[in-house]
Amino acid sequence: MKLKFLKPTTSSQRHVILLNQKTLSKIPIIKTKLKGTKNQAGRNNSGKITVYHKGSGHKQRYRKINFNRTCESTGIICTIEYDPNRNTNIASVYDIFSKKKFYIIATKNLNVGNIVKSGFKTKPNNGNSLPIFKIPTGHFIHNVSQKSLQKAIIARSAGTCAKLEQKTPTYAKIKLPSGEIKFISLYGYATIGIVSNEGVFLTKLGKAGRSRWLNKRPTVRGVAMNPVDHPHGGGEGKKSGKALTPWSKSTKKGKLKKTKK
Repeated sequence: MKLKFLKPTTSSQRHVILLNQKTLSKIPIIKTKLKGTKNQAGRNNSGKITVYHKGSGHKQRYRKINFNRTCESTGIICTIEYDPNRNTNIASVYDIFSKKKFYIIATKNLNVGNIVKSGFKTKPNNGNSLPIFKIPTGHFIHNVSQKSLQKAIIARSAGTCAKLEQKTPTYAKIKLPSGEIKFISLYGYATIGIVSNEGVFLTKLGKAGRSRWLNKRPTVRGVAMNPVDHPHGGGEGKKSGKALTPWSKSTKKGKLKKTKK
């Protein structure tokens, strides 16, 4: 992982920090796994805004990722690609036996030409997917499914991983990236290794326009608005506000009253 600093020819480029992604392929190699998406801009089916600060982003196509690698397969990594829908990289795999191609989340230190396997008889090597009861205790895993034949939902973000701490005859104990301890089924599948692109948190956009490309609209404080726009608006000079939503509902949770039995 190498960081890229731009030459400060303008004030917007002075503080930009990006990842050096020259080795990544931005043109998807598997055309059948692409799906067109429509930018909803945070609106629901009736056109009302339900999620604020979204819209005007660059057009993207969704890459269908295989999050359920439970069948027996042996594949070769063809490319490591950029995915606009997630902060980690993805890898295209060509299955030798079924003659099919699919995408997976790229693991750290996974290179083009490496062999990745999945299934019951797979060894716990980097990038391989196998049942949790076959993984030795202490291994770092990602792309974890909680139940048998279920889609993997745990530890899929860039640079994250879970640690397999304990196995019993009935369940497995893992430690999540947040530090939370979770008990899951022994028959769920997980992938060995750490998710790639671990240095994404070091990047800096540097200008507002780069946020707009990523479908992020500006955020304005309520105290900077007029009284007609927000309960915190108005007033002479700076005011702290009253901790209310735009619909004048309190954002503070009510304290429970202590009552004697």
